[in-house]
Amino acid sequence: MVQLTITPAIADAISDYRNHYKDDSLPTTELQAVGMPIQHGQIVELWKGLQAKCETRYSLEHLLRGSSVYVPPPPPKPEPSEDFKALMARLRREEEERQYERMTHPPPAAETFSQRFPRARTTAAFAEVNRPANKSDLGDDDVTYEDVHRQLMLILNFVVSIAGVAATLWVVARWWSTPARLLLTMGGSILVGIAEVVVYSGYIWHLGEAKKKEKKVREVKQIVGSWVVGETEGKEGDPAAVLVDEKTPHEGNLRRRKKQAT
Repeated sequence: MVQLTITPAIADAISDYRNHYKDDSLPTTELQAVGMPIQHGQIVELWKGLQAKCETRYSLEHLLRGSSVYVPPPPPKPEPSEDFKALMARLRREEEERQYERMTHPPPAAETFSQRFPRARTTAAFAEVNRPANKSDLGDDDVTYEDVHRQLMLILNFVVSIAGVAATLWVVARWWSTPARLLLTMGGSILVGIAEVVVYSGYIWHLGEAKKKEKKVREVKQIVGSWVVGETEGKEGDPAAVLVDEKTPHEGNLRRRKKQAT
């Protein structure tokens, strides 16, 4: 049975009902306070009994107005055991001791790289740490730019060729019907596109073959002649040797003064 909350009208009706009947099925005076639970069947029985005693001021709608489904309060939490209380007290004491230890002896602050090595340059250190392991990891921006430029020009060349052929066929077949002109233009454009792809594929194939042949050619280094620098310098009969007259410091840098006769 559904339980509803007692409204002030239901509480007054219960008091009047007890004046006419002695029925223990209704809530007692202690339990007929506003907000306490009452069964829906008891409210119907209360209304019928008051109607039998010509209490017309209590209608069923008047009794149920403001009432709602009764939701019992949650059960009280069980009292914690003595062991649980002792455990919580011990954990609180340990936490307080740790907080006091952190306040009296704070941990050292974490050092940064610049604080640990003040004389080291941050930029150089970062570059050294992140230095690529292999030369291939560096990449080649020029080659990448050339590849992208070549591909863009290739696409542009395809588009211009197809558009030019389509426009030419459309103008040439201006005396034909529109479906025939459209079919001719689309067919010509498709053929030109296929031809462009075939030509480019052949070019790529020949380029790959040339690279393979170039890789197969092995460079052979051969010593044609050798000489030792300074080994034959100054010898007679050596045309490469040039002798220079030696000069003393006095003759080369000083001038002689002629003395006049007295």
